[in-house]
Amino acid sequence: MYPNKEQENLFFQHFGACRFVYNWGLENKLKTYESDGKSISRFTLNKMLPDLKSEYVWLKDVNSQSLQDATLHLENAFTRFFREKKGFPKFKSRKNPTKSFSIPQHYDVNFDTQKIRLPKIGWVKTKLHREYEGMGKTATVSITPSGKFFISILVDDGKDQPPAQHFDVNTTIGVDVGIKDFAILSNGEKIGNPRYLKQSLFQMKILQRRLSRKQKGSNNRNKAKKSVSKLHEKLHNQRNDFQHKLSFRLVCENQAIALETLNVDGMLKNHKLAQHIADASWSSFVTQLENKALRYGKTVLRIGRFEPSSRICSKCGYYNRDLTLSDRDWICPDCGTHHDRDINAAVNIKKFALDKQNLIGI
Repeated sequence: MYPNKEQENLFFQHFGACRFVYNWGLENKLKTYESDGKSISRFTLNKMLPDLKSEYVWLKDVNSQSLQDATLHLENAFTRFFREKKGFPKFKSRKNPTKSFSIPQHYDVNFDTQKIRLPKIGWVKTKLHREYEGMGKTATVSITPSGKFFISILVDDGKDQPPAQHFDVNTTIGVDVGIKDFAILSNGEKIGNPRYLKQSLFQMKILQRRLSRKQKGSNNRNKAKKSVSKLHEKLHNQRNDFQHKLSFRLVCENQAIALETLNVDGMLKNHKLAQHIADASWSSFVTQLENKALRYGKTVLRIGRFEPSSRICSKCGYYNRDLTLSDRDWICPDCGTHHDRDINAAVNIKKFALDKQNLIGI
């Protein structure tokens, strides 16, 4: 989005008001629970909003539904905490570089003029990268740390999720993720790891060193911080582009994809490999694979994290207890097969996943 100066100020006013209402709702929830031992719902908080607007008149300049949506986000945060144990909701800081507000309805999209009309803000120049078909639901306006505005519109196209397609041994592929090679496939193909962070690490060190030398609160420090944010954003975009293309290719070429469940949080505690593991971003790649598989009716199979995929011979089943991380290839003492460690692991991942589906031998 490309707002003018007045619209930009209104955007920041919406960001601040939604953050204020979220923190106000969280404070009320905590105080109610401490005094009465009961939780206060978002509907009760919404009924209290008119009194809050009387106390803080500047809230009237903000779209009322955006304020009500802030209490919905708070309710969802508590739901995730109790159901998924994702962490207790925290107060939002104005120093957080990523800000957003939601608009549930009453916005208009004009694809001809490339503009979107938002309540209390007006028509905003927008680069609409594609035209959607369906009913527009919630629109979310956000700002990145580099200062770019984006809008994301949730659309209900009215289509049912496609049923999962039939798969067998020939239409399933095993994928083993790594550091040297990003993905190793059971068909013997190795996909190199682009290592975007390593390529830009020298430039990042220079920019962060410049940032650390700037006086806090100065305009020069804000400029330096924006330069660092732009580089981080570039790395994020490069990594996303690579993973989207690879996940789309795997989903298009196969009916099922077999993956190994990895304890990424535990692996990040290894200080020698933590930077490379974080740069590879395996978790986001798996998430993209699962999302695309649901969209196109494909299946993602998962095996347990303790399955010895690297140590077992994929030909005869011999278990190699002496295999270490530095051994990149080995010869099976029983059948004499020469194994590439990673390809052997990918083949075993596929076998283990299909064995659980009772498809081995078909």
